[in-house]
Amino acid sequence: MYYYNNLVSTIVLTQLATEYKVPKFVFSSSATVYGDNESPFVETMALRKTTNPYGETKAMSERILTDAAAANKELNVTLLRYFNPVGAHESGLIGELPQGIPNNLMPYITQTAKGKREKLFVFGNDYDTEDGTGVRDYIHVVDLAKGHVKALENTVNQVNIYNLGSGKGTSVLQLVQAFEKENNIKIPYEITERRSGDIATSYADASKAKKELGWETELTVFDMVKDSWNFEKNLK
Repeated sequence: MYYYNNLVSTIVLTQLATEYKVPKFVFSSSATVYGDNESPFVETMALRKTTNPYGETKAMSERILTDAAAANKELNVTLLRYFNPVGAHESGLIGELPQGIPNNLMPYITQTAKGKREKLFVFGNDYDTEDGTGVRDYIHVVDLAKGHVKALENTVNQVNIYNLGSGKGTSVLQLVQAFEKENNIKIPYEITERRSGDIATSYADASKAKKELGWETELTVFDMVKDSWNFEKNLK
């Protein structure tokens, strides 16, 4: 399903961009393309084998778009490697509303806070990290959106690659604690087995985006948990 959805759509959009002479193509890539490299992840490092099919589709899509740009000098491609987007618009009108059981951490936390879920499941506490839980680079969705605007405004090369992350790692339990502190709500959780395909630590070196795009994150983890909860609690 991942391969069909992500690769076919990338190929079709690339064909249409070429046919209709679209000059700029900004692609939503992912930090998962780095595989099990050592953090911080830098755009120039060699990509290791990805750890799951989702990451593999992103790596393959990057190669497709890079080849398309090489074959069509009028097409400029920017590959934005997202780290872990969370949060919502501060108005509470736009946020993350997954169907069924959430795959991502933040909506699972907010649904637990609201009582939709009995408890949060934390996948593994035996990683080589400060508290044993997985460490990720969380980025507020508003900062991420601003990164796209900067990417459209500042096309440097025919193929541009940028990490969009804060450059800081936050563990699962640290994110839970930030949510509890900011929103004054206790989150019950249970430690379970590791999830296949997860790595211990993932965070960005985002200095290239700052240098070439003039972009860096402005919002903190506390902004992320506050805005996420504001969206969730106002859902009918």
